[in-house]
Amino acid sequence: MQKSFMRLVPNDLKTLPPIPRGAPTLHFEKLEHGKNFWVVDNALSNADQIMARCFAQKSWEYGAPYQPESWPGMRFHGALLDSELAEIESKVKELVGKERIWVEQPENGLRLDCNVAQLVGENESSSRPHTDSRKLCRYACVIYLSPNPAPNSGTSFCRLRYPNGAIGGNMVVAPFTNLVDALKVRALPMDAWFEDMRVENVFNRMILYKANLVHCATGYFGKDLKEKRLTVVFFWMSDD
Repeated sequence: MQKSFMRLVPNDLKTLPPIPRGAPTLHFEKLEHGKNFWVVDNALSNADQIMARCFAQKSWEYGAPYQPESWPGMRFHGALLDSELAEIESKVKELVGKERIWVEQPENGLRLDCNVAQLVGENESSSRPHTDSRKLCRYACVIYLSPNPAPNSGTSFCRLRYPNGAIGGNMVVAPFTNLVDALKVRALPMDAWFEDMRVENVFNRMILYKANLVHCATGYFGKDLKEKRLTVVFFWMSDD
């Protein structure tokens, strides 16, 4: 099956203005399938059962805009059963070439939201480019489980865009842990980002990527529960 990658950055960046002197920068790593992101179709052997189980869930946690949370919509933990999770983790270790991956636990009694189903409607959030904390994970993963997803509702990778039109980097690297550390700002408007690549939302498609790449949901859809954007998300640490 075609992987449905859409590259959006101009091929010839020499035609763009240079990055302003003294402006904050990010490291740049060219997006390459099999190197820093991986797309696997038909990822789950029983995706229909997992989708039905998620939609039948009764006990959801509520995020923004219903509660003062950083995450949107609704979610619940433990979306995949142990055997299903083992199947995915085995696939991930093979793809990234690591013998061991694990879920890192934050300090202060907080919990990393790995193996979590997320259900987000069109009026509950918007695209928010970000990176995941380097202290907590090296790889992030999304499995799309909406049976009839809307167009332009997958995952986008972004590069920093400057007011003069220059395009910069796309990755947070040491000594920084996230975008706040690297850019010294709490948030940036959408026009501060240039969409580099888009991976389409396809039922039972898994997208795995380096968590320190700037990424976001391309868009959300649906108003009724079974029509919203359903995904299962994962975050894994690994040995460098």
